Amino acid sequence: MGPNYIGKMMHDLLIRGAQVYDGLGNAPVLADVAVDAGRITQIGRVSAPARETVDAAGLALMPGIVDLHTHYDAQVTWDRTMSPSPALGVTTAVIGNCGFGVAPCPAGMRETMMKNLSVVEGMDLNALLTGVDWSFETFPEYMAALRRTGPYLNTAVFAGHSVLRTAVMGDAGSERAVPTDAELGEMRRLLREAMDAGAIGFASSFSPNHSGYGGLPMPSTIASDAELQSLTDVLGDVGRGVFMSATGSRLTPQKMEAIAERTRRPVYISTVLSMYNEAKPALGLSYYEACGQALDRGHEVYILSSCQPLSFDFKLTDPYLLLSHSAFDAIKGVAVEALPAIYADPAFRAKFREDLRQPRAGVLFLGNWDRIELSVAALAEHRELEGMTLAAIAAGRGLDPVDVFFDLAIAEGLKTGFVGKLFQNVDAGVAPLLKHRASVVTLSDAGAHLVYMCDAGFGLYFLAHWVRETGEFSLQEGIRRLTSEPAQRFRIPERGRLQVGAPADLLLFDPASVGISRPKSLLDLPGGGSRMVREPRGVHGVWVNGVKVHDGQDYVALEHGPGQVLDRFDA
Repeated sequence: MGPNYIGKMMHDLLIRGAQVYDGLGNAPVLADVAVDAGRITQIGRVSAPARETVDAAGLALMPGIVDLHTHYDAQVTWDRTMSPSPALGVTTAVIGNCGFGVAPCPAGMRETMMKNLSVVEGMDLNALLTGVDWSFETFPEYMAALRRTGPYLNTAVFAGHSVLRTAVMGDAGSERAVPTDAELGEMRRLLREAMDAGAIGFASSFSPNHSGYGGLPMPSTIASDAELQSLTDVLGDVGRGVFMSATGSRLTPQKMEAIAERTRRPVYISTVLSMYNEAKPALGLSYYEACGQALDRGHEVYILSSCQPLSFDFKLTDPYLLLSHSAFDAIKGVAVEALPAIYADPAFRAKFREDLRQPRAGVLFLGNWDRIELSVAALAEHRELEGMTLAAIAAGRGLDPVDVFFDLAIAEGLKTGFVGKLFQNVDAGVAPLLKHRASVVTLSDAGAHLVYMCDAGFGLYFLAHWVRETGEFSLQEGIRRLTSEPAQRFRIPERGRLQVGAPADLLLFDPASVGISRPKSLLDLPGGGSRMVREPRGVHGVWVNGVKVHDGQDYVALEHGPGQVLDRFDA
C-alpha cells in the first residue's frame, strides 16, 4: 500500500479476488487490487470499500498489452477510442511506424500525404481526406492536438522518415533520391524538434512493398544510406529514442547493427523476410541469428515479431499483395476499367511468371499458390470453389495457376475475393522465432490495411494459441512477453507491469476462453468506408490509467479518453 493511501476510506477502483500476474514473469498471486488517482495503490487483502468494485473470482488480471507497431496516426484524430485495440486488451500503443504518419505536414501537402498513406497502409482515401482533423502542421502541434483529443490508449509517436521528406521536399520526396544540403538540414531540424517535443524515436522504411499513390515509391525507400545515417545520428546526438525500420532486403541486420553501434541506440527490424515462409523456411531464423550475434557484441538489434498467421484479403481491383512484382507496375495509376484487359494480356502474364521464377528480395508472394485461396465468389457457378486454393483449382482443371487466377477474376468482373495465407502459418517454424532472444512480440499493424485484415488482437491470440492451445509459453511468461518486455525494449517507463505505484493499465480476462473472433467488416469510417475488425473473447474489462475503457462487450463512452500522450522515455 502506498503511504498516501494508508487509512484511506474509499478507493476509486477495487478488483477483488483475481489471479494477479505482474507482467514481469513472476508466478501469480490471488489478491485484490486497489486503484486510486490512476495508479495501483494496494495488492493483497483490501478491506476498504471502493467507488467501483469488480468481482474477479476465477479470472486473471494482467497489465494491459503494449503494442509497439500501430498506424493510428490519422484515425486517432477522428476516433479517440483507437478502435479496435482497447477492446482487444491493448492499453499502450506506438504510432508512426515505418516512417508513415501525419506530422509534420504543411497545409499544402495534406492531400499528398493522405494519398500516399492510403496506398502504403491500405487505408480508405475518402476517410482520410474527410476524417482527419487538421488542427496541426508541426509535430509539436500534433502532440498538443492528441492531448486535446484525449485518446483512450496511452500513445507514443514516432517521427517518420517519409513524413519528413514530404514535409521538406514536397512531391519530389518520392522522385528525387538525394536532397539538397539545405533540405537534409531541414529534415534534421524537424527531427530534432520532434524529439524535443516527445517523439519516441525515428522510423523509416526501405521495403519494396511500400509504394505510394499512383505507384510512386514512398519517399524514404529511395533515400541514400548517407541520408539515413545523417538522420539516425540525431538520435545519437540527443542520447535517447529508438530507431525502427521496415527494412526490406536493403537494410540488412548488419547495416542495422552499424546504426545501433554508431548511435548507441536500440534498433528494430520489421520485415516479412524475418517471418516463417514455407517457400524459404530457413530465411526468417537467419535474421534472428544475425540479431542475436549483434546482441552478443553489445548492440541492441531486435526484430518486431508477429505471432499470428499473416493473411491478406484482396481483390484484383486492389492487389496489394502483388504490387511489389515488377509486372504489376503496368496497373499502377490505371483506372479500374482498364484492368481486365491488362490482366488478360499474355505478355503481362508472362512477365508475372518470370517475376515468380526470379522473385525480388522482400516481395510478399513467392508463387506458392497453395497459400492463395478463393474466399468469396461473385458468381453462383463458382461458389463451390470457395475455400479452395488456387493450386487445387488449377490442378482440377489441368491449367496453370496464373491463368486460373486471372481468368476467374476477369469472369467475375474482378469482384472475386482472395485470401493469401503466406507467412507465420506453421507453428513448428514460428515457435523458434517467437522464443528467440532477439524477438519482441508485437507487429499488429493496427489501424492499417483495414480492407484486407485486422491483426490488432495479436495479444489475445498469443494468450489463446501460444499459451493455452500449444503450451509453448506459460501464462506468466506469455504475459511478460506482451507487457513489460516490449515496454522495456522501447524505453517506455512504468508501463507493462502490475505493481504498487504503477499506472493502472489493466486487462481482466478468463484464461480458459480468451481469444479473438474471425475478422468482420464494418462500414463505420468517415464517408462510410469499410474496415475489418475483430472482437474479443473472454475479456471482462480493460482499464487505462484506472479508467474503464471497455467492459468486454463495448466501449465505455468518455468525453475525454484517459490515455496519456507519452513524451518521456528512459535513456
